[in-house]
Amino acid sequence: MRVLIVEDEPYLAEAVRDGLRLEAIAADIAGDGDSALELLSVNSYDLAVLDRDIPGPSGDEVARRIVASGSGMPILMLTAADRIDDKASGFGLGADDYLTKPFELRELVLRLRALDRRRAHARPPVREIAGLRLDPFRREVFRDGRYVALTRKQFAVLEVLVAAEGGVVSAEELLERAWDENADPLTNAVRITVSALRKRLGEPWSIATVPGVGYRIDVGENTVGPDGDGVSGGGGVSGGGGVSGGDSAAGGNATGPGSTDA
Repeated sequence: MRVLIVEDEPYLAEAVRDGLRLEAIAADIAGDGDSALELLSVNSYDLAVLDRDIPGPSGDEVARRIVASGSGMPILMLTAADRIDDKASGFGLGADDYLTKPFELRELVLRLRALDRRRAHARPPVREIAGLRLDPFRREVFRDGRYVALTRKQFAVLEVLVAAEGGVVSAEELLERAWDENADPLTNAVRITVSALRKRLGEPWSIATVPGVGYRIDVGENTVGPDGDGVSGGGGVSGGGGVSGGDSAAGGNATGPGSTDA
């Protein structure tokens, strides 16, 4: 899950972001309406946590634009405005949930997970492909009936690959969807995490590398074989499709790309 936090109090925003990351929820921060709209235009988010009283376009205006975009992205308003009229107007703008300050982080996490379940109700709760069984809500993975323990980052990467149903996913897309905006595009994060994920899943390798393009779940087709980490450029795929450089972002404890538990 990837969340956009729209909050102009830096300390609160960072505390919420760090707390969500500990719950394996990737989160970015926008301190004003303009920044929020910019991030929404270039990134894909599952949920928005929105303060109504922010500089620039107000939180209400940001909510209107999210609704008008037709993305269906749920909005949780997190604000000090606690009167019933405030809540009514917030829901009228399209908010899916409303939490007043002060609040407990645990309650925020529970509400976000509930919203995410509702958002995903049209998707199959469990995905199965090529002997893999992935339950995104219980966060469980099985390979040919055998339970596979994964780090948070490995699970996030596998979830994206499984959702592609055998289609190729570029290293850039994996970096965008399994990490957050602070991920360094010039790292070996994707390659290292995919390599560790392959080892966790065991042989025969279920993740194939498509040189110069990206990665996919091997569904038994012989067009491209799973070649381990046989990619050039150091970052996942060669040429324009990869990332290269250091390996500081291979992590998996949802504390940002600087972790190293892949």
